[in-house]
Amino acid sequence: MAPRPQNQKRRPESARRANRIIQTRTLLLLGVFGVLTFVLLFTQLYHWQITEHDELQSVAVRQQTLRTTVEASRGTIYDRNGTILAMSASAEDIFISPKEIIENDQDQNLIANGLAEILDLDPAGILKKMEKTTSQYEILVKKADDELADRVREFINENDLKGVFIRPTSKRTYPKGTLASQVIGFANENGGAMGLEAAYNDELTGENGMVVTARDRDGRSVLYQYDQYFDAENGCDLHTTLDTTIQYYLEKGVQELEARFGTGKGAEGIVMDVNTGAVLAMASLPTYDLNSPGTVYNDFLTSGMTEEQVLENMSDLLNKQWRSKAINDTYEPGSTFKTLTLAMALEENVVDLNTGFYCSGSVKIEGETINCSKRAPGHGQQNLTQAFANSCNPAFINIGLRIGNDKFYQYMLDFGLTEKTGVDTTGEASGFVNSEIKYSTLALACYAFGQNFNVTPIALLAAQCACVNGGYLYTPYLVEEITDQDGNVVSKHDSTPIRQVVSEETSALVRDIMEYEVTSGTGKNGQVAGYRIGGKTGTADKVGGGVIVSFVCFAPADDPQVMMLLTLDEPSKWTGTYVSGGNMVAPVASSVMGEILPYLGIEPSYTAEELVGADKTVPNVVGLSKDAAAERLSANGFSFRTVGSGDTVTDQTPAGGAIVPNSAEIILYLGAEKSTDKCIVPNVVGDSAATANQKIVNAGLIMGVSGATNASSSTVRAISQSIAAGTEVEAGTVVRVQFSDSSVRD
Repeated sequence: MAPRPQNQKRRPESARRANRIIQTRTLLLLGVFGVLTFVLLFTQLYHWQITEHDELQSVAVRQQTLRTTVEASRGTIYDRNGTILAMSASAEDIFISPKEIIENDQDQNLIANGLAEILDLDPAGILKKMEKTTSQYEILVKKADDELADRVREFINENDLKGVFIRPTSKRTYPKGTLASQVIGFANENGGAMGLEAAYNDELTGENGMVVTARDRDGRSVLYQYDQYFDAENGCDLHTTLDTTIQYYLEKGVQELEARFGTGKGAEGIVMDVNTGAVLAMASLPTYDLNSPGTVYNDFLTSGMTEEQVLENMSDLLNKQWRSKAINDTYEPGSTFKTLTLAMALEENVVDLNTGFYCSGSVKIEGETINCSKRAPGHGQQNLTQAFANSCNPAFINIGLRIGNDKFYQYMLDFGLTEKTGVDTTGEASGFVNSEIKYSTLALACYAFGQNFNVTPIALLAAQCACVNGGYLYTPYLVEEITDQDGNVVSKHDSTPIRQVVSEETSALVRDIMEYEVTSGTGKNGQVAGYRIGGKTGTADKVGGGVIVSFVCFAPADDPQVMMLLTLDEPSKWTGTYVSGGNMVAPVASSVMGEILPYLGIEPSYTAEELVGADKTVPNVVGLSKDAAAERLSANGFSFRTVGSGDTVTDQTPAGGAIVPNSAEIILYLGAEKSTDKCIVPNVVGDSAATANQKIVNAGLIMGVSGATNASSSTVRAISQSIAAGTEVEAGTVVRVQFSDSSVRD
């Protein structure tokens, strides 16, 4: 055993105390550092787990899943008969994934050159996109049609390509092209941009769906893992008040106005249901193709411009064709406003049918001379109906002064002319009424015949409807109802009138006076055979020069159903036609109304004189004996003559089933051979009715008549014909000739 050390010294107390202090401090520091470390870790963990939880979870989901949007289908827009005006058609986006092309060692030049040829793209541009090697989505073509997509699909399959994709989507298409373009509007990537597409964008736009697919760390889809489908909710459908047939008739008339008399400033027209405010048709020139809204459609917009000027002014040109003159623009209405002045005066009992007016050709108000359309000696003595039919300015100034400033202004408010109508589309302008109407005699005098203030065509027509429908002002509207994808009605228009502005009795008097205007006044060129038409012409001066000519008309005059307003901005002075609404617009309105009214099922009621020229279907008498054929033709009101000496009808001109004027002579061939020679259409523009008829009959053709019906008048002349002079046609073809009375001066 080792010896135990003796007398070993213990360390001093001070040393032991120092050691304990060091140990304590060390433990304390360790504890403090431990707590601080814990706090820092806890804080960071709290930040990650709580504060940044949603963001980090979103990042994780994006890394672990592939989300593909399922586009909702935009709602369809229909006319009132169910005809599709706007729809979403199937289309496909074509794109590449540079990342997958690189990973699968694909031939980049093959892909770039092949796709460029199919898609009409630059191969260098496609190769440039492939340089983004981390990208999985580089779009080449959006919303390609099925034919183009099928060619790409065939190219992919033939070359067993990886990294080239086709994804189903949809695109907006407009089956009717330019028809009602400003009304329907168009949609782009951001939704509805113009017209109903914009006004009802929320209703038409559905909610997109989604497909969520698991993917690995390299972003590739993982087979046999989960897919989640979130169905898209398609947009609602709009059922409009438009009628595509009436719209076609109206647009044809507006185009005729511009073609015959226009200077490139454009024209517009509206057809409205008198008793509800429903807009059956609305047209405006210039127009555009809804399937290509970024292309200038009407040549007259760019007439005289170089290609560089067109590009420089493209924004302004597109805005002009997108605008609807019927809603977005205002104008001075001119004499068409006299209808409202008439209604005000009758309602206030300041005039009646026996009130007399004297017109010397002008009148002086507050030192200013205001002329009548018929200068000195003027219209002379006339009653209220005659003054309206003559569109006499001095008479209507007198009427306006009788009404007084306060009441006149209040009626303008009541007719809704100082504010927007509330029609359910975009960009409606407000009328402009100068405050002088509240106190100025000169302002009142000018307002009484439609000058020195501005209205929109849509507001004026709504007010005109109130004058003839019993006095009720309606809000014009374009959408009758909205339905969801199951056909359930989501909302429906309420056609309750805003207010009654004039009485039923006043309205009845206005109708009668407006009918007289068309039968015997400045609106006589707006007559339609077989129908009672009421109307008013207008020729309004523009600030800065030029005029706007117009015509408003309704039918039937005794039971109004539809009303139409046509206007032409700054007509040419060099057409040979006197510049006025009665000479330029009323004949076109006659043609349009002559098509609309039969289409609506409104039966004509012909006078004895009109019945002779009324259209009728030719009976088929081929195979009948001469006597039997004569009996059948006579029973249908047709005269006839025979060619040949047989007893049986072997042929006839016009053929059975043809629609011709009742005055047409039918040629019956009794064994004789019917000539196959073509007939040459003569030029009858400028001729009297008798001369035109003789020329057409001599050519082996038949004349149909429209427009002014007083054929015996020396001032009635043909202003247009349905088939151009010099055209070769079959014998017995009907050439429709429009006649106009050139004596009209408003």
